[in-house]
Amino acid sequence: MKRQWVGSLSLFFVCSCLAGQVAAQGVLLVANDDGRAVLPRPQPRPEPVPNSYKIRELSVKARIEDQVAQVQVAQSFVNTGSQQMEVQFVFPLPYDGAIDRLTLLVDGKEFPARLLAAKEARRIYEGYIRKNQDPALLEWMGTGMFRTAVFPVPAGAERKVTLRYNQLLRKDHDLTDFLFPLGTAKYTSGAVEKVEIEASIHSSIEIKNIYSPTHPITVERGDDHRAMVTYTAKNQVPTSDFRLFFDVAAGKLGAGVISFRPSEDEDGYFLLLASPQIEKSDRDPLQKDVVCVVDCSGSMTGKKIEQAKEALKFVINNLREGDRFNMVAYDSDVESFQPELQPYSDSTRHQALGFIEGLYAGGGTNIDGALTTALGMLSDSSSPNFMIFLTDGLPTIGETNESKIVQNAGRNNQAKVRIINFGVGYDVNSRLLDRIARANHGQSEYVRPDEDIEVHVSRLYTTIAAPAMTEVTVKFEFDDQRVEDGQPVTRVYPKEVGDLFQGEQFVLVGRYKKYGAANIAIAGHAGGEQQKFEFSATFTEHSGDQKYGFVEKLWAMRRIGEIIDEIDLNGKNDELVKELVALSTRHGILTPYTSYLADDDASARDLAAAAIGGGRGREKSLSLVDRLQEANGIGGFSQRSLKNSLRRANRPQADSPVAEFGGSRGGARLQIVGKDKSVDVQQIVRNIGNQTLYRRGDNLWIATNAADIDLERDKEKIKTIERFSDEWFELVHGNTQVENDILARQRDGEELLMRFRGHACLVK
Repeated sequence: MKRQWVGSLSLFFVCSCLAGQVAAQGVLLVANDDGRAVLPRPQPRPEPVPNSYKIRELSVKARIEDQVAQVQVAQSFVNTGSQQMEVQFVFPLPYDGAIDRLTLLVDGKEFPARLLAAKEARRIYEGYIRKNQDPALLEWMGTGMFRTAVFPVPAGAERKVTLRYNQLLRKDHDLTDFLFPLGTAKYTSGAVEKVEIEASIHSSIEIKNIYSPTHPITVERGDDHRAMVTYTAKNQVPTSDFRLFFDVAAGKLGAGVISFRPSEDEDGYFLLLASPQIEKSDRDPLQKDVVCVVDCSGSMTGKKIEQAKEALKFVINNLREGDRFNMVAYDSDVESFQPELQPYSDSTRHQALGFIEGLYAGGGTNIDGALTTALGMLSDSSSPNFMIFLTDGLPTIGETNESKIVQNAGRNNQAKVRIINFGVGYDVNSRLLDRIARANHGQSEYVRPDEDIEVHVSRLYTTIAAPAMTEVTVKFEFDDQRVEDGQPVTRVYPKEVGDLFQGEQFVLVGRYKKYGAANIAIAGHAGGEQQKFEFSATFTEHSGDQKYGFVEKLWAMRRIGEIIDEIDLNGKNDELVKELVALSTRHGILTPYTSYLADDDASARDLAAAAIGGGRGREKSLSLVDRLQEANGIGGFSQRSLKNSLRRANRPQADSPVAEFGGSRGGARLQIVGKDKSVDVQQIVRNIGNQTLYRRGDNLWIATNAADIDLERDKEKIKTIERFSDEWFELVHGNTQVENDILARQRDGEELLMRFRGHACLVK
């Protein structure tokens, strides 16, 4: 008898952007006899300099009670210079919210700290900038700050600054926003050895969604009213602020809607979050059927087969009472643990573990036979069905034609089985796995030769282990909606919701053309019954600022992933390539197909051509589509790994473009097309808020909003502004926070070509 799922489904829409927020943690301002307030910079060499420090450790502990946050910040500074520094500690307000009861200690001794209003803080920031000819503090303009008296830090010494304050958090449409200024990239001479953030949330009303658009957080829920959020990083330079959203609501459905529409001439963007909340009295999830299919061919010999066996053991040991399971091992032949699905029990678990211990590698790779055998065991579509399919090579036995293998899998999948593929190593046919996943409600994960198979399988299985609602659909209905107006919501990703799982934060993004009041309906199967949840929402007509705009880039990332997937599986399409180039250029999301955007030898005119999908950039991108013909090898592996990471992105890249090419990882380096050189992408492309800048030549940075400007042809239209002049500060005073953040990144010797309020300016 299947257990019935009873509980609540929590959702909210968010459309947001990191732009307009403070971009730096508290810093030390050097105030020695020369009157200069020097900010440290990352040093190309480790030699000590007269005024320099690094941040050794940053620990943030926040206790959030409903809408009030009690925050304690401990920050260790080390004087890496060669002389004593006389410093002040300056802390910018996270935003213009209410802060009180601030206490500041230096090595345990309390120091007085003065709270300065935004107007006075702006004057002081501007004074620091004028003295040092350093625009970095522009990122803080427009907010208040706390400032201490001067205290010494001897050469080589460490000072620990502890800050405690209370803050009333912003709340909008039942969505509470906790922001902590964390970006220290420009204010420390080296990487931070340890960054640790802990935020405990206590709410008198049930907590529903918890989501960070900026950092990969871990969430542990004590009960419906308590949760602990953690983030830890070591030896990194944080480049974006930490931001956390959560919503609360009583009853089965907690919903909040925030929408973002930057231009009345374009469709808006939205982000939907859904978190199944199971009642304490009925926490047992839906029963499920699972078949694990493992490659035991000769190429799996050694470490691979041992890791695969450990991964199988993890799955078997984490099944639940009421689940049914089986295992299929294949090389040239196909062998099953049992002829049919087995009910999970202590007895069948031990038998399965014995079967796993007896597996060894040898023989060919009969992928089609293994899929056919496994799918034949899964015939009951009334419960969730999963196949975990693992392979490290190409099909060599039985049916080897890629298209026919995909067709056979689709024909044999009569129970809506969700096939989850794990491709191990560079020899795997990554295109085949992606085609199987797409045709069978699944996904593909790729494991590099130096990675542990068990880690990948266990991480994903933990997510899908507890299905709460299956065959989920989302429908949008707007007031005064007319059939002739077309669909009010378009380009929603993922295209199919599929299943929702306990503890999973489901993220859906899309665009909307109709604004105003709407009704959203979430429906699906739970415990053999159809359930439906409805709630109302309002989609804004126009957003006056960028406060809630980060979802635009998240949507662009997923859309680019979908475009690459379409080209990969269905062949070249000029219109899709054109859209890919335009999105990549606008948002600075680099792929192997638009890597020429990072070629600093290209002219501004080439960049403008790329932005509209034509000219030199378009020709190069069209030729690069041929790269997707690589079905296996390091190229095919890397490209499909990148594609799937874009399609499933749950948060936007805050400060760096996405790039992975020729087996490189992490977006750090990219091979320029047609050139024998590899570049650090972050030295060529800057993403600030929703604006992207590209470096051209040695010292010119061009914003995408000025890519059509030619320095020679349009010199009469360009206004030249010298940095730190009265005219420059006049520009600063009229800027948005994002525009000042862009100016803050400009270094000595660099030039910036950008439109400010419609006027082309060259800032030198």
